[in-house]
Amino acid sequence: MTMIQCISPIDGSVYAEREALTLEAAEAVAARARAAQKAWAKRPLEDRVRLVLVGVARLNEMVDEVVPEIAWQMGRPVRYGGEFRGFNERSNFVAAVAADALAPMVIEESASFERRILREPHGVVFVIAPWNYPYMTAINTVAPALMAGNTVVLKHAAQTLLVGERMVRAFNEAGVPEDVFQNVFLDHATTSALLGSRRFDFINFTGSVEGGRAIERAAAGTFAGIGLELGGKDPGYVMEDANLDAAVDTLMDGATYNSGQCCCGIERIYVHESLYDDFVEKSVAWVSNYTLGNPLDQGTTLGPMANKRFAATVRKQIADAVAKGAKALVDPKLFPADDGGAYLAPQVLVDVDHSMEFMTEETFGPAVGIMKVSGDAEAIALMNDSKYGLTASLWTSDPARAAAIGAEIETGTVFMNRADYLDPALCWTGVKETGRGGSLSVLGFQNLTRPKSYHLKKA
Repeated sequence: MTMIQCISPIDGSVYAEREALTLEAAEAVAARARAAQKAWAKRPLEDRVRLVLVGVARLNEMVDEVVPEIAWQMGRPVRYGGEFRGFNERSNFVAAVAADALAPMVIEESASFERRILREPHGVVFVIAPWNYPYMTAINTVAPALMAGNTVVLKHAAQTLLVGERMVRAFNEAGVPEDVFQNVFLDHATTSALLGSRRFDFINFTGSVEGGRAIERAAAGTFAGIGLELGGKDPGYVMEDANLDAAVDTLMDGATYNSGQCCCGIERIYVHESLYDDFVEKSVAWVSNYTLGNPLDQGTTLGPMANKRFAATVRKQIADAVAKGAKALVDPKLFPADDGGAYLAPQVLVDVDHSMEFMTEETFGPAVGIMKVSGDAEAIALMNDSKYGLTASLWTSDPARAAAIGAEIETGTVFMNRADYLDPALCWTGVKETGRGGSLSVLGFQNLTRPKSYHLKKA
């Protein structure tokens, strides 16, 4: 018997544990999902959409339980509430566009021929969700997959062990049939075995680059569709005509909110030399105002990282950068709660360069490096000097300039004067080692369905 545990970052205790399914039991879950799929797909689209939205509403009713659970599982302070704003925004948007996204493409409808392309659900969709935003990242795929007529099997990271259980409970209570949306607890070996035996028709994974490689290896040769959102090292570029205070406020929030554990968080910033000194001074002051502490306390604005091993990675990167000449500007004495474990003080580094792992590898913590640049050409070269590509944040008063620079950046999303936000109307996608595929928007429905062509000759 294999037990999967959630170790709380608050106090290092075992907050929750569940028994992992055996391979036989997991195969039975997949079989039930497959058996239920065609009947679910035959239900009217408006019925499927309605049930998903009722499930979303039911989860919202659990707010008093969900918010402290998140704090216990991964450390986000309760003062920020749950993930309901983004969770609801994404669900409502895909519901609004589902009919158009799934509508037949009519090529010809004449006395002689009917020719059209329809979108059909893949079948059984397997969602492997991460711990950093466990509800929002899961709903990106769960909502449109169910609306499109797929059945869904959901597996969450051990760090947020209870999230999938709670989501499925809410949706089942709302009327989504139990075999249509199921939660599972699996170890890596069983997960790999299921992928290799083609138990699923589409697999969506959000997590590390190595995790994505493991998913691809396990599913190799099955021809199942795969969507991957993996690592990131998202840059910000502050130009000489930027609104300095707005840039500091948004980029520092993007670098440190959720203890820096954001897929599209800002991890490196390039500032035009004319604004560099002021930007650095204001950024250090901004970050120094955090209150690090127990996330269950309303006064806490920065909680622990989700696991002490994640914090250890951040500390290692900072120490390596400082040993190579970087300067850490935030006074650690401002954060007495930093215990050398999961509780980690935020940090701003200068005198950094791309010889340092801190500026090239994913940090995923409340620490950011700032470099001075002479202009657009240097900034573009530095932003592209990365194996990742999820988002880039450009700060300027000139939209045409931002668009021109955006065309040169190897990234999935280009922001101007904002950062660290997922717009459900736009496709969420990445390039290079950040992954492949895309979620949300009308294009997200295309990833969760397959085309079928009809060529009907009448005479």
